[in-house]
Amino acid sequence: MASPLVLAVDQGTSSTKALLVDAGGRVVSRAVVPVAESQPRPGWVEQSAEELWQSVRRAVAECVDPGQARHVVGVGFSTQRESLVLWERRTGEPAGPLLSWQDQRTAAQCHELAATGAGELVRSVSGMPLDPMFSALKARWLLDAHDPDRRRGRSGELCLGTVDSWLLSRFGGEHVTEVGNASRTQLLDVGAQDWDQRLLDLFRVPRELLPRVVASSGGFPGVRDLAPLPDGVPVLAVMGDSHAAMFAHAGWRPGVVKATYGTGSSVMAIGDPGDAPGLCRSVAWDLGDGPALAVEGNIRATGRTVSWLAELFDVPADVLLAEAADPGDVHFVPAFGGLGAPWWDPDASPVITGLTLGTRRAQLAAAALEAVAFQVEDVVAAVDQAAGQVRVLMADGGLTRSAPLMRLQADLSGRTVARSGEHDLSALGVADAAGLAAELWTLDHLETRPRPADMFEPHIDEAERAARKAAWHAAVRRARPPQEGSST
Repeated sequence: MASPLVLAVDQGTSSTKALLVDAGGRVVSRAVVPVAESQPRPGWVEQSAEELWQSVRRAVAECVDPGQARHVVGVGFSTQRESLVLWERRTGEPAGPLLSWQDQRTAAQCHELAATGAGELVRSVSGMPLDPMFSALKARWLLDAHDPDRRRGRSGELCLGTVDSWLLSRFGGEHVTEVGNASRTQLLDVGAQDWDQRLLDLFRVPRELLPRVVASSGGFPGVRDLAPLPDGVPVLAVMGDSHAAMFAHAGWRPGVVKATYGTGSSVMAIGDPGDAPGLCRSVAWDLGDGPALAVEGNIRATGRTVSWLAELFDVPADVLLAEAADPGDVHFVPAFGGLGAPWWDPDASPVITGLTLGTRRAQLAAAALEAVAFQVEDVVAAVDQAAGQVRVLMADGGLTRSAPLMRLQADLSGRTVARSGEHDLSALGVADAAGLAAELWTLDHLETRPRPADMFEPHIDEAERAARKAAWHAAVRRARPPQEGSST
């Protein structure tokens, strides 16, 4: 008899991936469909919600043949997180653009709210600093543009949700969202796992247009119009992409800390950051036995740093990475739209320091790689202080294909870096969760499943590491406006 199969769909910022996984956890087939983004104004980043849905349909059609479709017992979705969609409940048509998690158009509103002292409430309830990256201010902007008096929102004519709820809405049924994704909106009480009325009032978001919050294991509507899958195949798991990558690392185990190198980066561990100012408190997942809380730091531009430089020089990113040489004294702080964790400074600006007439593309490429590694290490150091000593950093994501980056990360961190042998960890993680729900395997089996990894050890001494970090932090200070009480 044919093996039962699990289909995992990872809808990310730059592409949608589909993986078909058998009962042994092996990837049977895969497909990737790129998705576009637009920047209609400086700091604005949008996508088409309809294009995202069509990319899911195309990725599934390219990954699964009709014969395999009959053996798919369930589907899992991992999705980009803070991005937000507003749509018509009756027709399902988007009422405006999808505002990307990268979008910074609400920075001025963020400052206005911070000036009122709202930041303390927002952080204590939602677990997030007041920052344009999160969904709440995007919700306010979309509603101000398309429902300024909130009449349609309160009457239930509109739906608002993150990418997971938008995709699930294509299948019909109740308007729902997964708790880990909901925890990234800045509208959720992370402790209670429900929408908080104080935050809804602050951001002027009617509760009536928000989805019901459900566990990572459902209940979700069965798929519809996702050929060649038969209508009704159950959706067994939904997770945010970073959460799913953490799950693929068996991240429920004590001491596991992972960094996902995507368009931006997420450094995450199971635990509670407490009062650590540079880190977020999220729900990692809830498999039906209660929520697992996560400590997390988010970086706006890691892979995007490399792709931006490649676009600037009109060369493929892999060519740029291959020619990276010693950056010398060049440092690149890619504060596109400000800096994320651990600084959370939306007013920071991109800077390149140390340029000379002898600086060439190779030095800039090396500085871009260093920028990725330094930013990740800044967050790992904060996690180290909040959650305990980090000796091994689990690395995943497309940019980890660069061995020089992984060696650099180990050197600059002074920690072992374990690069996953599988780059599509978000898809595999939600496949693991869906297969768990389908009883294809157990949590104990997942915990002991071999996870091939390449190990990178640090090879520079502490004095050199400290000097290089000091030079990086000097460049970061140049990228940030003078802080209150500073003499510079």
